[in-house]
Amino acid sequence: MHKLLDLYRQWAGAAPTETEKLPGAGSNREYYRLCDSEGRSVVGVIGTSREENHAFIYLCRHFCKRRLPVPEILAVSHDEMRYLQTDLGTVSLFDAISGGRDAGGRYTVKEKELLRKTIKALPEIQIRGSRGLDFGNCYPQAEFNTDSVLFDLNYFKYCFLKTTELDFNELKLEANFRLFAKDLTAEKCDSFLYRDFQARNIMLDNQGNPYFIDFQGGKKGPFYYDLASFLWQASAKYPNKLRRELVYEYYQSLKNYTEVPSVRHFVERLSLFVLFRTLQVLGAYGLRGYFEQKKHFLDSIPPAINNLRELLKMNCFPYPYMMDMLRRLTELPRFTQIETAAANRSDGYRTTEKNIYAAHPQDGPATFSKYDGKGPLKVRVFSFSYRKGIPEDRSGNGGGYVFDCRSTHNPGRYEPYKKLTGLDEPVIRFLEDDGEILTFLESAYKLADAHVRRYIQRGFTDLMFSFGCTGGQHRSVYSAQHLAEHINRTFGVEVTVCHREQGITQTLKAKQE
Repeated sequence: MHKLLDLYRQWAGAAPTETEKLPGAGSNREYYRLCDSEGRSVVGVIGTSREENHAFIYLCRHFCKRRLPVPEILAVSHDEMRYLQTDLGTVSLFDAISGGRDAGGRYTVKEKELLRKTIKALPEIQIRGSRGLDFGNCYPQAEFNTDSVLFDLNYFKYCFLKTTELDFNELKLEANFRLFAKDLTAEKCDSFLYRDFQARNIMLDNQGNPYFIDFQGGKKGPFYYDLASFLWQASAKYPNKLRRELVYEYYQSLKNYTEVPSVRHFVERLSLFVLFRTLQVLGAYGLRGYFEQKKHFLDSIPPAINNLRELLKMNCFPYPYMMDMLRRLTELPRFTQIETAAANRSDGYRTTEKNIYAAHPQDGPATFSKYDGKGPLKVRVFSFSYRKGIPEDRSGNGGGYVFDCRSTHNPGRYEPYKKLTGLDEPVIRFLEDDGEILTFLESAYKLADAHVRRYIQRGFTDLMFSFGCTGGQHRSVYSAQHLAEHINRTFGVEVTVCHREQGITQTLKAKQE
């Protein structure tokens, strides 16, 4: 640390008045925010590999010359083990979109716009950044090739697959690995492959414009890799619909920088890199999680396995033995049990206890009710029109919550939506792109979750929610349907949703123990 402070003194002419160690991620580099007496700050970096540091310093300087949004290198020690760079602030894209991620992939309009800005900027560094770049400075390899692919596939095999104790034929798997590697490297590409393009490595300025960091592992390679790396990041939980939109945005942006293949060819090639990237990150999660016991990587394994399950459903990969082995991997009890537990957990609350209707120790005599311990809970959710009155409660409990949706933007005011309902895709897109309904529901979810959780604890049998709007057709229908699905998915209880004015009733069955 004292050598980093010496470097700062040489550059600034004085010692920093304040030093703050920044949280690390997956690497062994150490980061510090160094401030002067006027509050101006830079970031100091201490690396463990001179070659890796050299790669970042070279690439950063090259990208700055190309006027790309990266930090500027301010000073470098003679041995390249320490350097100073401009401070890009504290807000990463990962932090900025945390709300949508925590909501299970329900990103707001603002969050989606940040994602679009980022994905549209990616070809800048991939294509423009590669022009005039000496790839001989890249670390640990200059180019994405068959050897590097096989290295990563074997990384997956030894650091993840073998830890599961799954039986497999190594010779057959190796043969499929080689065929897979050949297909991945079949098309030569002169673009810059970022390699670790993810939301944690994107910083945002005050206008939400993206800046790129941590590209020291980059090399010459296909642009598909980074797109797969970003959109299929296991913990991001991007819904398929949003992924498709962002792939389209990237494809359109790429056209501004280079010739692009047909859409069909592009998608086929992308699917190969999605599979490859999924196996690669599982290898990293195995090493960092199972061997180094880093919690972030252990927590990332279940969503990565879910990504793999989704890929296997495509049945489009010509590697029969590898596909069979991967299917058996996803069916191992250790992963199916994790998936079940995750599906039955919300904010740390489990609904899979043997007797979820047992009296809660905090209830005490003061909260005793004749309804305690009856269970199981059944929830009813209604949509309605205020013109026709609030739905009648026939349980005798008084009717529960009533939410007024009329403050949100009404799609019923526009001709294309007048004959549709909140169950139809065009209306859903309208409401979610507008975003007001999502903010409205965030508050409703918090109230509902707390109430359902407590009713389950006490063994109550009935709870009712109602959503009203002007006509009981668009906003109330959307809200009621989404709350019903949220409660059923989160708590596993039976939920009946009734769209009164539409004459539609649906029962979402309770999940079996």
